[in-house]
Amino acid sequence: MIEGISHELVSAWLKNQIPELSMPLSFSLIAGGHSNLTFHCEDSAGRSVVLRRPPLGEILNSAHDMAREHKIISSLRSSAVPVPETLGLCKDHSINGAVFYVMGFVDGDVLNDSIIASSLCEQDKQSISKDVVEILCSLHSINPDDIGLGDLGRKEGYLSRQIKRWVSQWNASKTHEIPEMEESCELLRQNLPEQIGSAIVHGDFRLGNMIVAGGRVRAVLDWELCTLGDPLADLGYVLNNWQTLDEVPEPGEGDQAPTAVGGFFSRDEFLDVYANKTGRDLCEINYYRAFSHWRLAAIGQGVYKRYLVGAMGSERDVDLEKQKDSVHRRAAAALELLSKT
Repeated sequence: MIEGISHELVSAWLKNQIPELSMPLSFSLIAGGHSNLTFHCEDSAGRSVVLRRPPLGEILNSAHDMAREHKIISSLRSSAVPVPETLGLCKDHSINGAVFYVMGFVDGDVLNDSIIASSLCEQDKQSISKDVVEILCSLHSINPDDIGLGDLGRKEGYLSRQIKRWVSQWNASKTHEIPEMEESCELLRQNLPEQIGSAIVHGDFRLGNMIVAGGRVRAVLDWELCTLGDPLADLGYVLNNWQTLDEVPEPGEGDQAPTAVGGFFSRDEFLDVYANKTGRDLCEINYYRAFSHWRLAAIGQGVYKRYLVGAMGSERDVDLEKQKDSVHRRAAAALELLSKT
């Protein structure tokens, strides 16, 4: 049995939703991700679909709204942003203990680290780099009202709302004191930049949340943190994950960042393409990078606590001390960047 899947009930629901599936079905947990759980489902004929559900046990509801994520992906199918096809949403908790949705399987690789990225040729690294920045520009150019996402969130005051939200999540997940978190929070509030315009903000835009194949980005995944707001928050976030070959590793994923193998766009190249395509002023990008580190520290603390209390399932393995340390280092990185703003 697979933890997080009620095999018989979910199989029956899937067969009803997707009649062409051939029974029996098999399920396996897809590696990667520390929040919502993603499962690969394969039928007896080899057809695959993907199922997403919240983590097991007690959860922070605002971060694990499957119906909301399903709506976002469904709405983006008509845009230039590549996303999987949605195949069904189940709101009946009696089926699997929580709301879940199913989407099409997109074949390709997820560049979670530099080991996977090292297998790419130089041409593919450049074309993937171009895709990533151009998809981000496309996402930020969409009028959310045009695709039915105008009610996804308030368009203005994004950073102040995000700071309030993640302070609340931090306090709910806190297991120990980290002074750098509190100090960074105060500086973020004091130096809040004026928001110029609004857009659909992914909230976790990085290569590790994309499927690539043939030198192209085939799908952008993990929309659970998506909302409306300041697009530069997405840009600051992806820059923190866009480590280049000659840089000191960023905290958290840094020393394994896929771009660390070299051959991808530099951060300056990434910024130049974004600025030229969107026309946005990027002079305060260090603030947004600091906010990203601080927010990731809050998210990372939630991950740490969920593993600590067993909410991610007994079969999942993580180095708790490394996870705890990464939260502290993210907070320290935020504080350092804020000293430069």
